[in-house]
Amino acid sequence: MPSSASTAPELLAGFDARRVQVGDADLFLRIAGSGPPLLMLHGYPQTHLAWHRVAPLLARQFTVVLPDLRGYGQSRGPTPDDAHRHYSKRTMAGDMVRLMTALGHDRFLLAGHDRGARVGYRLCLDHPERVKRLAALDIIPTFDMWERMDADRALGSYHWMFLAVPAPVPERLIGTDPDFYIRHLLTRWAGRDARLDARAVAAYVEQFRNPAVVAATCADYRAGATTDRADDAADRRDGRKIGCPVIVVWGRGYLGNRTSSPLAVWQRWADNVSDVALDCGHFVAEEKSEECGDALARFFSA
Repeated sequence: MPSSASTAPELLAGFDARRVQVGDADLFLRIAGSGPPLLMLHGYPQTHLAWHRVAPLLARQFTVVLPDLRGYGQSRGPTPDDAHRHYSKRTMAGDMVRLMTALGHDRFLLAGHDRGARVGYRLCLDHPERVKRLAALDIIPTFDMWERMDADRALGSYHWMFLAVPAPVPERLIGTDPDFYIRHLLTRWAGRDARLDARAVAAYVEQFRNPAVVAATCADYRAGATTDRADDAADRRDGRKIGCPVIVVWGRGYLGNRTSSPLAVWQRWADNVSDVALDCGHFVAEEKSEECGDALARFFSA
């Protein structure tokens, strides 16, 4: 059974906990609210608790579904494979399609942060009939990220390369002191004045004391460097785009001060795309919860 620290239920009071088997993944999720279904996907190194400040606001208008991605938090997936498909964004997107079908939702709204946003846009490309609107928080697509990688970006985003190194190198290094590594990343990526909830941080850290989570999350990044990049490249080559409206919510203070919008990058992937910039770091839903929640509520209500 998951410990209370792992799930911190007090952060999402009123949300029901469930488990749903979808293919080879066993997903843990929380759900609350009424109205149009809204699937919200977290990123690395977090869990569904990344939404704990925004989800209760949105549950006033929407049926909010908060899963842990396969391998993260209390969700489980298969052993990573050499082809890096078990933790590819295409596979994770398939998890979410099956999850929402199991919950009775044929079409839904979708928000994703970080890795969850990568699952989100892949779901829109692979299953366009399922998604009404997509909110992508603080990313550019994977293909563009690798395409733009230079020395400065590599130093700023070193974890992309580190976590993609073949097993068991990052697993062994992270496993030696997971508390240090995860807290280091959270501090590095948050804005200067960020105040992440200590209970959420404790849950993010605790999951990485489980070697299976470390392995799965490294597999996620190995997929990002290989199969996900190849899938994006194929879509770029074939001219495929996201058909639904897209909003990009990004933090100006991630890894320093960013002044340029990612909008131009996203316009290569979607014809109907807008952006909202917030004065915070990478964790926009936790650092600027009211502003982020308002932007999402307006976008999803349109």
